Amino acid sequence: MAKESYLGRLAPSPTGFLHLGHARTFWVAVTRASAAGGRLLLRNDNLDATRFRLDFVDAMLEDLRWLGFVWDEPVVTQSERLPLYRAALAQLHAAGLIFPCHRSRRDVLDAVAAPHEGGADDEPVYPPHFRPPADAPLPPLGDVINCNWRFRVPDGETLAFTDGHFGPQQAVCGRDFGDFLVWRKDDVPSYQLSCAVDDAMLGITEVVRGADLIRSTFRQLLLIRALGHAARAYCHCPLMLDDQGERLAKRHDALSLRTLRSQGVTPSELIARFSP
Repeated sequence: MAKESYLGRLAPSPTGFLHLGHARTFWVAVTRASAAGGRLLLRNDNLDATRFRLDFVDAMLEDLRWLGFVWDEPVVTQSERLPLYRAALAQLHAAGLIFPCHRSRRDVLDAVAAPHEGGADDEPVYPPHFRPPADAPLPPLGDVINCNWRFRVPDGETLAFTDGHFGPQQAVCGRDFGDFLVWRKDDVPSYQLSCAVDDAMLGITEVVRGADLIRSTFRQLLLIRALGHAARAYCHCPLMLDDQGERLAKRHDALSLRTLRSQGVTPSELIARFSP
């Protein structure tokens, strides 16, 4: 990858205050972009209407600037890009790669042979007998309301990529993950679709994020391919754990950047914890 072609991104979600784990992942992204002589974008992943708050947006910008991180302006805001996601959904629909899903999450969890996948997106394997036949006619997108749309994975296909930290990764479609959400019944794109569309259309060359999203990478590789884009490079960072061995989450207020700042921790002291 030519150094001048590197474009990375920081993609915080304004659903809580950033914590130490976020800071380390973003520090890795900043470090890799700097080493490649490249640039970074900042993407505001604000599509979670149930948890999104404007004060969290202000806080994440303040915390990232406090750490000394810089990015190209303007900030990319996902809620302003809905037409792009709708266009991608229409493209997938025209190709017959998605289907409407009227099953609830409880239906899927209760189904036989629907193991829990785990991971940040927390999506269970969709039972194959729930999907409509491949040759079933698709209803027009506009005729389906209050319904999820799922991507039909190519059963048995092995997907692979080489991670910038963990090395070779592979997964088998239909076994390691199933048909996944691309559009939600509340009329917003899923994380998988919005992320895949943005990373491709913004020209991101390497995606740096937490290891809990490795499974999501396989889904996004399918979407990026289906939409006619080239695959990105990926680097997943090991997760930071608390004293009980649980991965850090936004509920860990004691390790939020705002709390650490109030305790007098400086950016250099914080970043020193991440350096090898």
